[in-house]
Amino acid sequence: MADQAGGTTQSEPLNNPRLVIGGAALGTLFEWYDFFLYGSLAGHIAHHFFAGVNEAAAFTFALAAFAAGFVARPFGALVFGRIGDVVGRKNTFLVTMTIMGLSTFLVGLLPGYATLGVAAPILLVTLRLLQGLAIGGEYGGAAIYVAEHAPATRRAFHTSWINAMATVGLITSLLVIIGFRTALSAETFAAWGWRGPFLVSAVLLGISLWIRVRLQESPVFRQMKAEGTLSKAPFAEAFGQWGNLKLVLIALFGVVVGGTSLWYTAHFYVLFFLQRVLKVDELQTNVLMAIALAIAAPAYVLFGWLSDRFGRKFFLIAGCAICALTAQPLFKALTWAANPGLAQAMRDAPVAVYADRDACAVQFDPLGARRFEASGCDVAKAFLSKAGVSYVNSALPTGSRAEIRIGSRIVSAPDSEGLTTEQRRSQIGAFQAEARAALTAAGYSEQADPAQVNAPLVVAIIAFLVSLAAMVYAPVAAFLVELFPARIRYTSLSFPYHLGSGWVGGLLPASAFAIVAARGDVYSGLWYVMGFCTLTTVVGVLFAPETRGRPIS
Repeated sequence: MADQAGGTTQSEPLNNPRLVIGGAALGTLFEWYDFFLYGSLAGHIAHHFFAGVNEAAAFTFALAAFAAGFVARPFGALVFGRIGDVVGRKNTFLVTMTIMGLSTFLVGLLPGYATLGVAAPILLVTLRLLQGLAIGGEYGGAAIYVAEHAPATRRAFHTSWINAMATVGLITSLLVIIGFRTALSAETFAAWGWRGPFLVSAVLLGISLWIRVRLQESPVFRQMKAEGTLSKAPFAEAFGQWGNLKLVLIALFGVVVGGTSLWYTAHFYVLFFLQRVLKVDELQTNVLMAIALAIAAPAYVLFGWLSDRFGRKFFLIAGCAICALTAQPLFKALTWAANPGLAQAMRDAPVAVYADRDACAVQFDPLGARRFEASGCDVAKAFLSKAGVSYVNSALPTGSRAEIRIGSRIVSAPDSEGLTTEQRRSQIGAFQAEARAALTAAGYSEQADPAQVNAPLVVAIIAFLVSLAAMVYAPVAAFLVELFPARIRYTSLSFPYHLGSGWVGGLLPASAFAIVAARGDVYSGLWYVMGFCTLTTVVGVLFAPETRGRPIS
């Protein structure tokens, strides 16, 4: 029987705490190992599975297949959440681990478009959907299982290891990718070597399943089953009763959307920003990220321990509030640290597009099919967006010819109206060459100088961002477990977590870069994370309760 603090009595057999934490945390490691693999290797996946379309569209479709896994997560949370509340915690997250692991492994074996034709991308998307569904039931099961075994005074400390394993999963994927790329030639890696990191996941799957099979059901679930108090309709109780639905909304808006957007910013958006905007070499970026993640990973356990002593709510709100205030200053500091030449150019020779705003299209094309050549404004902005150059927009009178101003230098953009295809291409090519020369002269280099990268400062900034994410994420599992009644905990916890994590956090990189493409300012994408962190800060202060010390049986 469970005691009032949510622990167990001496008469009840206990799982080994290390096995409980290890078995649950390995699932999170697995989840983020695959996440980073797919994101890092999206170019190779596009080449092998979406070869039937042009290169730009292929990469876009590869990212869409990536996003499909995120879209499926809330639905997986509903499916496996109900099973977890009715059948049990252990068996449910044993099933989710198996589906998740096999889906990752099979990506490494799946023949490409050249062999299967259109069936190849269909099967790839199917695997991504299956994995997304499984992940939807994985985190909730792991968090609940560990929390329902942990002593009440160490609940956040125990569950913080689950979130720490997310960072370990990213480090593992980085090291495996670096290892394969170092061991193989570029041609061999592009031909088949990229499959290796996916196949290596079989080792993680085997270890995880071996541990989980040895575990028993959680004591809280066994108590409810013995007393006949299991929920027969988790959906109706969780979402059909206002008292419980209110807790779901508090979890979503008062915790998850801010915390998850901060987490994805610290772990992924900063990586894309370094490579795409600041032009830092890919290998150098991966090494700097791996070092920063290794330094900051212990912060999860530290903040878990602190929240057991001082409460969950302060750290959840403080992390999001600091994020809302410091995101842009931190990324501007990162620019000076990673590419000081670019930062100097942005300060001394700012870029502006002067054009008739009615002639300007939004520089975002999710299908990768548009060329943005209808007007001089489109040509100018498309060039700057592709080059990753930050610019501001200034209006000219209707009918005026668009131009780029780089400091004091002016480059006029061609207007394609009335031109043949050959004439249009010739004029656009000449414009791009002149604009590129002007940018280079102003200090906008196409690649960051590796020798000029202030590696210690870059690592320090990234480590601070990851530690800030840890401040929020370390206590979040314990908070969510303590927030919901035991009989509907799996369903109630999993759905808001994966709705926020999958749809808000998972779509952050694409959404942020869409904002950058629309506005031109490379820092404008940060309004996405700042907005959600502000929302969570306000909702958390007003509505989120302090849950430390609550009984969870």
